[in-house]
Amino acid sequence: MNAAKDTDNPRFVDQPPSYEHLVLKAQARAGGVELPSQVSIYCGWGRVIMGHTYAAPKDIATELLQEAPGKRDIAIYVADPHVVLAAAPQQLFLDPSDTYRLDLPAADDAGPQPIGDDVEVRRLATRSDAKRVNELYLLRNMVPTDQDYLWSQRDSQELVVLVAQDRGTGEIIGTVTGINHQQLFDDPSAGSSLWCLAVDPQAQRPGIGEHLVRSLAALFQQAGCSHIDLSVLHDNDQAKALYRKMGFRQVHTFALKNKNAFNETLFLGPELEENLNPYAKIIVDEARSRGITVEVLDADEGYFRLNRGGKQVTCRESLSDFTSAVAMSRCQDKYVTHRWLRKAGLNTPAFRLAGAQDANIAFLEQHGEIVVKPAVGEQGKGITVGVRDEAQLDAALALARRYGERVLLESLQPGRDLRIVVIGFEVVAAAMRRPPQVIGDGKHNLAKLIEKQSRRRMAATNGESRIPVDEATERYLAEQGFTLDSVVPPGQVVEVRGTANLHTGGTIHDVTEQLHPKLIAAAEEAARHLEIPVVGLDFMVESPDQPEYAIIEANERVGLANHEPQPTAERFVDLLFPLSVSVRHGN
Repeated sequence: MNAAKDTDNPRFVDQPPSYEHLVLKAQARAGGVELPSQVSIYCGWGRVIMGHTYAAPKDIATELLQEAPGKRDIAIYVADPHVVLAAAPQQLFLDPSDTYRLDLPAADDAGPQPIGDDVEVRRLATRSDAKRVNELYLLRNMVPTDQDYLWSQRDSQELVVLVAQDRGTGEIIGTVTGINHQQLFDDPSAGSSLWCLAVDPQAQRPGIGEHLVRSLAALFQQAGCSHIDLSVLHDNDQAKALYRKMGFRQVHTFALKNKNAFNETLFLGPELEENLNPYAKIIVDEARSRGITVEVLDADEGYFRLNRGGKQVTCRESLSDFTSAVAMSRCQDKYVTHRWLRKAGLNTPAFRLAGAQDANIAFLEQHGEIVVKPAVGEQGKGITVGVRDEAQLDAALALARRYGERVLLESLQPGRDLRIVVIGFEVVAAAMRRPPQVIGDGKHNLAKLIEKQSRRRMAATNGESRIPVDEATERYLAEQGFTLDSVVPPGQVVEVRGTANLHTGGTIHDVTEQLHPKLIAAAEEAARHLEIPVVGLDFMVESPDQPEYAIIEANERVGLANHEPQPTAERFVDLLFPLSVSVRHGN
């Protein structure tokens, strides 16, 4: 069930149609058959309560009020929601979701549609599967689940958890949960329901969510179920259009939930009319959940002011009054950053400011392959990676100077791009950043594949990440023997840019638990020496669990939203207001 804050993601969280079930219930009783009483099922994140099996509305209210801390219960098939709400109007609310149903016997195309041989949909089978399912929930801002419980239910006929696995990498890239109502309580309507659809926002293959839905529907059809129901937020038009295309039809029913921290946006409504970007919104949402007053100063640029108990802090996303202008200046200028980190005894690339042509060429010849970037810049603009000759150097310098007069030359560091987030001089999160890639299909050229992947990246990041098709892209492809018109074989992975910046289409993969102690120590020492309390440090490493590193940048306004499921926003608000309490994580 989706507890998501992000209203662009589908909500497969509840309900099927109450009226039809009341009719079936009456028919069952007329035939001398009684439905079981007070049926519910625990799903790891909370309970699904079958409202039509409760004798009285007040009994549903009583059951919902037994919700465990940190869980999210849902009562579905509620015939008289107004009466249930009257029993506990301060604690319960009517869920603003619509229900869609797929009639399985008539759904000849309900089975999974091929999305290539490289993705397998199967049942959850291992503890690592269960752990990854929980990671996907957190990545999608959903309620975390009980991993041990999911694993214990791997053979259950009532609660079915499917995962989508990339055959090439072995990574779990999607999951969906279903409930077989026949197995659960001999449902006379032979129904089933779908919950918790979650797809990795970094996934490169299209159609994974639809494939999971169809796979679950096919499984329940084979089990003899007559239909499968799912629920989606009333304003998620994109998801609704997909379900209608798949053959789902809307049915009318009601569901009830508790007024808890996970459900805030559903029952409080939008308190802020301003359309904040994800990097500001994640902090604002956390602050509001603690009762901290928020004043949006400039939504377009991410400025807001937080106020609690007479204390005010002004922020621009994760940059706050707590960061001094001097500390900010050390991070803004990459040349200055390198100098300060070197003085602290920390590893950096070899570096110098671009100057006379002879000196620039000498630096290139000394190191063989270099990186050219504006000394002051962000979002990967003006950077050229892998400069090897004088012609490439001239072009890279011209590109960098479009974004600033001072240009930095660096020796190219081998390894992988690692971002470490430090808040309050302690490491909070770490993620590997990978350059944008596309997967060949044997039909479309690279230009079309880049366009499609860019659309998926934009959808997954609310428009923050897209792959530019520019001279840097064309040059990088040419170095690999490709052009934008090249058609590559099915399954072949092509890296389309040399930089892993999120804003130019890069993807982010959490590795916080894998960090080597030496990397943690280096990141915390860098933050202390730069005297900056909130910073994103870019490392080049062989592997996150190995000690070798070089620090290549320090970002004074780090995007906290890029590092979920790690509690970056919580730790940031802890820093600003240490006496406030995080509702979501029980701090």
